Amino acid sequence: MTHTERAVVVLEDGSVYSGGAYGARGRALGEIVFSTGMTGYQETFTDPSYHGQIIVMTAPHIGNTGVNAEDAESRRYWARGVVIRDPARRASNWRSNGELEDALAEQGVVGVRDVDTRALTRHLRQAGVMRAGVFSGSALPSGAVEGGAAAREALADIVRGSAGMVGANLSGDVTTPERYTIEPDGPAAATVVAVDLGIKSRTPERLAERGARVVVVPAGTAFAQIEAIGPDGVFFSNGPGDPAAATREVDLLRLVLDAGYPFFGICFGNQILGRALGYGTYKLDYGHRGINQPVLDRATGRIEITAHNHGFAVDAPVEGTSVAPFDGGRYGRVRVSHVGLNDGVVEGLACLDIPAFSVQYHPEAAAGPHDASYLFDRFMSLMRDGALHGSEVG
Repeated sequence: MTHTERAVVVLEDGSVYSGGAYGARGRALGEIVFSTGMTGYQETFTDPSYHGQIIVMTAPHIGNTGVNAEDAESRRYWARGVVIRDPARRASNWRSNGELEDALAEQGVVGVRDVDTRALTRHLRQAGVMRAGVFSGSALPSGAVEGGAAAREALADIVRGSAGMVGANLSGDVTTPERYTIEPDGPAAATVVAVDLGIKSRTPERLAERGARVVVVPAGTAFAQIEAIGPDGVFFSNGPGDPAAATREVDLLRLVLDAGYPFFGICFGNQILGRALGYGTYKLDYGHRGINQPVLDRATGRIEITAHNHGFAVDAPVEGTSVAPFDGGRYGRVRVSHVGLNDGVVEGLACLDIPAFSVQYHPEAAAGPHDASYLFDRFMSLMRDGALHGSEVG
């Protein structure tokens, strides 16, 4: 592709960053966020949790390893836009079967290259994530690149008129259209119903590796349908959007907890558990995204390097044990099991009186480190034993 075409990134505060067109041409509007991962860009762009977002990659060189058919985490690229600094001139990896830019173009992901992503990231860290737009091709008006104030303000107005992430209910956009099953290699040790709120493909595979038969069901599945499957446990996945808008999912989880099913949630599922227990959630200034986030497991004292993608967090007491506020303490005692070491954000919840726990990050490690893979083992043990042991929750 030619790279003489220009493109701009326009933020809702009026900031403009110029570069070259990359991937698809056109207009992309969404919440602009940054990811600190140095590898795993294909897994990032295909993560349904990034639905509705424009991703700034802080690693300067992107595209070096190309793309392949094995590393996609879902059926399509969900990133709405991509901002990078230095794209690879060509892919160079024995597993590659295509170029990243070609894949972005085919998927309709509008991108921009040659942007000072360090400066853009520093701005987002100071001002907070916000709405933005990437404009190229016929969507880029004359004069916007050269600094024409009127043209740039017109683009900023388009951005300000777009939808934000607060209040967005997006799980229905990304969920599987129909139920499917991932079988273990041998006899099933347990049956898990995984509610797909934006699940990554590696997650049910990690459970199947441990002997679970995983039945993945669409968001919106009724509790009676889950019961009919006869699960030994229920799992809520990662996903996009504002957990405060996910009232249907919160109501479903309360039915799961009331029925006594062992529960494990990650990312969005962690936020849904928090709200089901009666805690609030809030939007982070710029969130956690990348595969190098340090988290303290308070039960063991170990520091895990983990993969994250979240812009909201659970508002629960970090110290000590609290009683879940919902319905006068119906679900008993809760502890914050994991804490983010960069900013003290709640990164996990453990219920002491019901069989339920969750973490805010991605233990499936796609892409990312494998420090948190033990959490799938913990879920298997929870389904077998029916309760979290005290040594596991601190």
